[in-house]
Amino acid sequence: MQLNGQAVRDQKARVNEGDVYVITLHDAEPTHMVAQDIALDVVYEDAHLIVINKPAGMVVHPAPGTPDGTLVNALLHHCADTLSGIGGEKRPGIVHRIDKDTTGLLVVAKTDAAHHGLAAQFERHSVLRRYLAVVYGVPDSADPRLRGVRGASFEPGNILRITTQLARHKTDRQRQAVLFGSGRHAVTRARVIDRFGAPAVAALVECWLETGRTHQIRVHMAHVGHGLIGDQTYGGRRKLAAKALSPAAHTAVAAFPRQALHASVLGFVHPITGDSLEFEAAMPPDMGALLERLRG
Repeated sequence: MQLNGQAVRDQKARVNEGDVYVITLHDAEPTHMVAQDIALDVVYEDAHLIVINKPAGMVVHPAPGTPDGTLVNALLHHCADTLSGIGGEKRPGIVHRIDKDTTGLLVVAKTDAAHHGLAAQFERHSVLRRYLAVVYGVPDSADPRLRGVRGASFEPGNILRITTQLARHKTDRQRQAVLFGSGRHAVTRARVIDRFGAPAVAALVECWLETGRTHQIRVHMAHVGHGLIGDQTYGGRRKLAAKALSPAAHTAVAAFPRQALHASVLGFVHPITGDSLEFEAAMPPDMGALLERLRG
């Protein structure tokens, strides 16, 4: 950086009227991560950002246990020379994540300006994120048990509100735990869309996030006794009344290989143009098949 043609030596010096600063921005450095030709379901893309419908089984970012084959590796190949650099490195800007075995919508920045703008919206909790989940039981305000669950309450329209703190589990660092009095503030809302069984033993619920913490929906729904079907970490394997569902439905529930969770709606303000954007991703085939069995 130069001031009036000379190198700046004191970056805390007072700025005077008429001063001319010249700032030189260096080209973004190549990333150490490898670009890989992995198919992507691109919902929207422009010069500043890209919205992806992520499949189950794909990790968002490389980590020691998953060094490649991730969404970031795929984006490095797909976006190629359209990445202008995030933090001085030529890579996509990850502003939020969804779990490996959760499907659905994810926005990624392609420029520093877009990255900062999107990150600010996530920090303000102004991004619209709605999920579809298939859960054990039916969360209903008529259930007296739920009235006794700490952190659970109901809002008009039979909307379940779950308010707790979340933090890493004391003994299992891969899990999150519900706390009260410490941890990070977390709020989830949920409403029932459909009920399955006679009597009802499972439900399709729509969840939306006021905050976005790791595993938030999975932990919160398990906390109120309505864990997600297929969730090996939090949902457990609950026994369903034999006569409540058909044999095919029981088989489908028992065999479902992942948490039944799909990020279906994503809305935000474009960080560069200021336009309001909202996207919706259809139910993935495996969850659709599960619902068919439950309804049958």
